[in-house]
Amino acid sequence: MKSLLGLLIVLAPINIELNAAEAGMPQLDPTYWASQAFWLILVFSILYISISKFYLPKIKDNLDNRENKIKEDLENANKYKEESELKLKEYESILVNAKKEVSKIYFDSKNILDKDIQSKKESVEKEIEKEILKAQKEITELKKNSLTSIQNISQNIASNIIEKLTGDKLNDSSIRAAVEETSKKSLSKYL
Repeated sequence: MKSLLGLLIVLAPINIELNAAEAGMPQLDPTYWASQAFWLILVFSILYISISKFYLPKIKDNLDNRENKIKEDLENANKYKEESELKLKEYESILVNAKKEVSKIYFDSKNILDKDIQSKKESVEKEIEKEILKAQKEITELKKNSLTSIQNISQNIASNIIEKLTGDKLNDSSIRAAVEETSKKSLSKYL
């Protein structure tokens, strides 16, 4: 049943084609096939020649130019990439050298400043020592002078007290000797 149906489907168009040729469709009539084949060959030959000689070379040239341009651009890109990598390496080396130089300058400056600070510190310490020695001398002289002044004041006070108490004026040398002896005993622990 299926094969019969398939045969009917195949035979139906053949019958229709023959009827169509008789009804006015000359392309289906075998008598016109030779002229149709001639024009078919002529038109497709002209199309083939025009496409192969005029259009395809232009398209091929455009494609080749595009491919060459792409290759050239890729080569330039690679070249620029290599140059940029070299410049980057050069920049990094310059940066490393600059850091080393800055570190060297820093340490040199630090050493110079340390030496300068040390020398100023030593000079200030020497001046302080001189001032201390000078102050100690002044203190020693002040102690000596104060001892003499204390003794003179004590002699005056003692002679005035004795004179007011007794009414007699004593000998200055005996008062001086008593004051000196007393001051040596009392003031020696403070001096």
